[in-house]
Amino acid sequence: MNKSNFLHYTITNFIFSIIVLNIFHFNTFAVEPDEFLIDKKQESRARDISKKIRCLVCQNQSIDDSEAQLAKDLRSIIRVKISEGKKDEEIYKFLTDRYGDFILLNPPIKMSTYALWFLPFIFSLMGIMTIFRHNYKAKKKIG
Repeated sequence: MNKSNFLHYTITNFIFSIIVLNIFHFNTFAVEPDEFLIDKKQESRARDISKKIRCLVCQNQSIDDSEAQLAKDLRSIIRVKISEGKKDEEIYKFLTDRYGDFILLNPPIKMSTYALWFLPFIFSLMGIMTIFRHNYKAKKKIG
C-alpha cells in the first residue's frame, strides 16, 4: 500500500468513525429520575441553573453532568429552592455566598475575579514574547 492509499484509507476510516459516533451518541446526564421535579417548568429552570454551576469535585463539569455526591446535593438544593419559589438570582446568590464565584462556570468580571479572567492572557503574551526574544537572539548568533 503506497502513502496516498494509506492516507486515503486513514481519512476515510476517521470520517466514518465520526459519523458513527454522532449517530449513536446518546445524551447521558447525571441527573437521576428521583431528582426530577414534577412541574416541567420548574425542572427546566433547575436544569438551566445546574448547567451554569461548576462541580467543585470535578471542577470542569457542570453539576448537571457530574455524578459526584456533592453535585447531586447541589442539584437537590437548587430544586428545593425552586420549590420554595426562589428566583434564579436568589439561588445564584445563595450558592455564590456559600461557595464563592468559583462555583459559577462563567464567573462575573469584578475586582475579585480579575486574576481569573486576565492572567491567562498575560501568561500567553509573556510566552509569545519569550519565543520572539529567543528567536531574535538565535538569529543574531547565526547571522
